[in-house]
Amino acid sequence: MLRMIYILSCLLGLLDPTAALAWGFEGHRVTGSIADQLLKPNAKQQVQKILNDFDTHDLDLRKSGPWGDCVRSVAKHDDGKFHYEVDPDHLEYEVPCTVFNSSRERARIVDYAKRNWKCEPDVKRACHTEFHFESIAIQRDRFDRSFQGTNDHDLVAAVGAAIAVLMDKPAPAPFSIKDKKEALLTLAHFMGDLHQPLHVGSVYLGADGKPVDPDIAHQIDPTTETAGGNAIQDQNLNLHHEWDDIPQDIGDAATKELLADAQSIPASQGAIESWPAAWATETLIVARAAFKGLSFQLVEPAPRPKWSVSFDDAISYRQSADAIKRRQLAKGGARLAEILNTIWP
Repeated sequence: MLRMIYILSCLLGLLDPTAALAWGFEGHRVTGSIADQLLKPNAKQQVQKILNDFDTHDLDLRKSGPWGDCVRSVAKHDDGKFHYEVDPDHLEYEVPCTVFNSSRERARIVDYAKRNWKCEPDVKRACHTEFHFESIAIQRDRFDRSFQGTNDHDLVAAVGAAIAVLMDKPAPAPFSIKDKKEALLTLAHFMGDLHQPLHVGSVYLGADGKPVDPDIAHQIDPTTETAGGNAIQDQNLNLHHEWDDIPQDIGDAATKELLADAQSIPASQGAIESWPAAWATETLIVARAAFKGLSFQLVEPAPRPKWSVSFDDAISYRQSADAIKRRQLAKGGARLAEILNTIWP
């Protein structure tokens, strides 16, 4: 079955270049793969013990990395029941999720989605989808919970919740993490997200295509939201997906170069609880480069506006993006290992 899905995904990728990389699972696998190789003996033993129970026997952080996006396949029906549903139009989404296709692991995914479905009474979308990102304006120079684009169930909070459970503490509301395996599965994914620049920093645009600052008005005008570049089109791709797409020569596992870069990442300072916010600050600064040298034009008006993007120098921009992606992947893997080595020295 996996081979069939993989072959179909490759064919779909040839026909539709926007489809095969829609989730960017390769980046999550790379982040996990780097961490796998940087774990100290005790941390490695604990990770293997926690991840491999019942139906799973060879899970590691690399294979676990995409788990958070596999949860997106859970749908809530009108009768209130939840089901894991493979999208027949996008079989490529299933490629990284087949390692979780046993009945027990599939039930875990559905149960997690159900428990983390509702955070705010007036919001219809699944709450767990908001665990993956911040939407902080790139005009800010740090992560701060008082800024627009943050909330109590955002990416920084999600990383903190997973760390808490791994440290034998309860997950803070509104998160529901039932055990350490679920904490590891979510942490492996969210640490990748935390180092993807457009998962933290966002540009807000007016009808004239010029950046606006939501923190001046102390509220977000929905007609200015680009959702981390998802509403910015570059021909057939949107800008966010372009940043989810890692350099093709990397593949889906750590390279020697990435591992060497990861080993050079300085140790984090302060208490472990402060690390997610500090890393978000760093990624927010990096996000400024992702929007540098770009200009925008409104192509679809409210209520769901979209903008097109043009580049001052497209070649230079993509070269810079390539270097940034490699550095951020190394950081994500290094820091995932750092968390686990700190919890289990």
